[in-house]
Amino acid sequence: MNYRPSAICLALLSAFSANALAADEAPGMEIVVVSGSRAVTKLSETPSAIGVVTGREMERDKPKTMGDILNRVAGVHWNDLGNEQHSMAIRQPIGTGSVYQYLEDGIPIRPLGVFNHNSLNEMNIAGSDSVEVVKGPASSLYGSNAVGGAINALTAAPSRTPYARIGARHEGVSGFTRYDTAASNTWGDFGLRFSHYSSRRTSNNWQEYSYGDKDSFTLRADYALGNAGIVRATLVRTDLDAAMPGSLFENDYQNNPGKSLNTFTYRKDKTTRGTVAWEGDTTPGGTTTVTLFSRRNDHGQIPSYTIGSCAGSSCKGTLNNNHVDSRGLDVKHLQEFAWLNSRLVAGIYIDRSDNPYYSDNLRIVRDPASGRYLSYTRVNDSQPQGVRDYQADIDNTAFFAQWEASPLPKLRVVAGGRSDRIRYDFRNNLSPQGSANYGAPNESRSFSRFSPKLGASYVLGADANAYANISEGFTPPEVSQMYGKTGIPDLQPATYRSVEVGLRLAFLERKLRLDSSLYRLVGRDTIVSYTITPGNSENRNAGRTRSQGLELGLNYDNGPLDARFSTAIASHRYERYRVSATQDYSGKDMPQAPRDMTSAEIGYKPMPGLRVALEAVHQGAYWMDNANTVRYPGHALFHLRAAYRFMKGWEAWVHVRNLGDKHYSDSASSSYSGVGAYSPNTQNQYTPGAPRSVMLGLSYTFGGK
Repeated sequence: MNYRPSAICLALLSAFSANALAADEAPGMEIVVVSGSRAVTKLSETPSAIGVVTGREMERDKPKTMGDILNRVAGVHWNDLGNEQHSMAIRQPIGTGSVYQYLEDGIPIRPLGVFNHNSLNEMNIAGSDSVEVVKGPASSLYGSNAVGGAINALTAAPSRTPYARIGARHEGVSGFTRYDTAASNTWGDFGLRFSHYSSRRTSNNWQEYSYGDKDSFTLRADYALGNAGIVRATLVRTDLDAAMPGSLFENDYQNNPGKSLNTFTYRKDKTTRGTVAWEGDTTPGGTTTVTLFSRRNDHGQIPSYTIGSCAGSSCKGTLNNNHVDSRGLDVKHLQEFAWLNSRLVAGIYIDRSDNPYYSDNLRIVRDPASGRYLSYTRVNDSQPQGVRDYQADIDNTAFFAQWEASPLPKLRVVAGGRSDRIRYDFRNNLSPQGSANYGAPNESRSFSRFSPKLGASYVLGADANAYANISEGFTPPEVSQMYGKTGIPDLQPATYRSVEVGLRLAFLERKLRLDSSLYRLVGRDTIVSYTITPGNSENRNAGRTRSQGLELGLNYDNGPLDARFSTAIASHRYERYRVSATQDYSGKDMPQAPRDMTSAEIGYKPMPGLRVALEAVHQGAYWMDNANTVRYPGHALFHLRAAYRFMKGWEAWVHVRNLGDKHYSDSASSSYSGVGAYSPNTQNQYTPGAPRSVMLGLSYTFGGK
């Protein structure tokens, strides 16, 4: 069999692009995804809730951050903490917990045990063709942490013909400027694509001490080997240097939301990821993919959120550096069978990571009048070693398999599971080990877990299908939860069991699509901080949670008019959460859990090349504290977008965010326990949202994508 370059390029797109065929198809075509089974599959045959943001939509809307992409999907909320720092909510409250898996071309961007809620700032959205979100537990395919969901960004393949782009955008109120460049082409059997963006945020903007610099590029090369298959190699590099303006207490948030208490806190992330993947036919009806990957991450910070314990002009804080070096192998085989129109996807995943960590305590000088933190010194400057100095070697080996079959013409059944083995080898570089100031003693510890999934999809008509699934996810203890203190807690993985049903419909010749799902997610053995005595706490498997809700998405596209609507109505409760002998939050709503998260947009094209769109975003009220005594009222925002293509290859656009100049908070929390005196100005903290801002952009594109 001879491979033509055009056929090979199409195969590469199908195998490795985020949406395979969906990214550039007309709205009426069948949607195809890759994340639900790690193979190209019709969405109608996938018994899971999967949200898709296509390359066509990303190209049209010019996202500033990953949040502009993800927040289009019903039930997904990327919470903006400034300079691409963020928290997340997918079938969970808004939070920073390790209950999500972030992937690039199906490979986790971080190893287990060192999850960070800001990890999506390590991605280059300019190099992504589209994004898929698997909502609910996806551990049967992607392993640990894929509990609330898995976000899979797929890199853009090389263009078939010469392509280049250059663009710039500026937002005055936030002091934000960004430049984009891209170039791509295919020469015979070899294709190459380069995508880069550089953003700068000055401190001369609405928010004090909020500078942020980011440079990120993606280089992807595809090469056809004739009958031997195809090879793809990617290199992604991101360099982020950002201030951490932090949160505000009640009075400053209400009266001076642009204030920052911080003058020196920062986050510096340097991340590099490389993959080499080969795919080829290895059996009759079977295709094997072998991916080698590596990661090198360096994360240094003086975090604003650890500053506290203030007395007069003196406070405490920390400085830390968390480093990761990884190398791994992912092997997947897809075998098609004529019997029951079935197929098997199976493979092995091996990840070996070194995780050295260092931290030191800080003495911080505060101005009592303004509350600002002015300067710091290291507590242990006179000592050769810091408060924590260790290395954890992390080994994760997993086997996964998923069987899909059609026992009836309209019925598709999926059964699968993944067996994970996780090992931590911990070495404390401080001495004496196990003492009050020098951390835990050396040890090795292993965890094992099998995560199953069973689902079915049934065709109700030409453009309708219903599905259901039961699945399980898990989160092992993080390295910091195990070894962050002197004593090593006896922790086991937390497990999450999900039941989900869904309905997908298409109307009006597939110009209008409905995607809905109902789910219930129960967490067991969740890890909580338990207070033994005041000032003495430890992590325990003592929590049980229940999340349930409805997700609904509508999309319409017909000529000059397009519209979308997405909402999630949910309840998140502690079924069991006893934090001390005297404090029990069992039966309470979990904090930062809005009852609804809704967005809607309507776009209109009054003339060729011009589109104007108005977007509305509503976030419902939620409790700020575990005791359910302090409440954030929620907010509603409006955004306006307009873009005009003029001459050949030129496009100008304007984005107006927070059109009504609404005063709101991106994140609101309270440390009030429900017992004793309530002090809003010392217990309530807010991350203020940005005021009305206008972004202007201009780009020139040569050739086809």
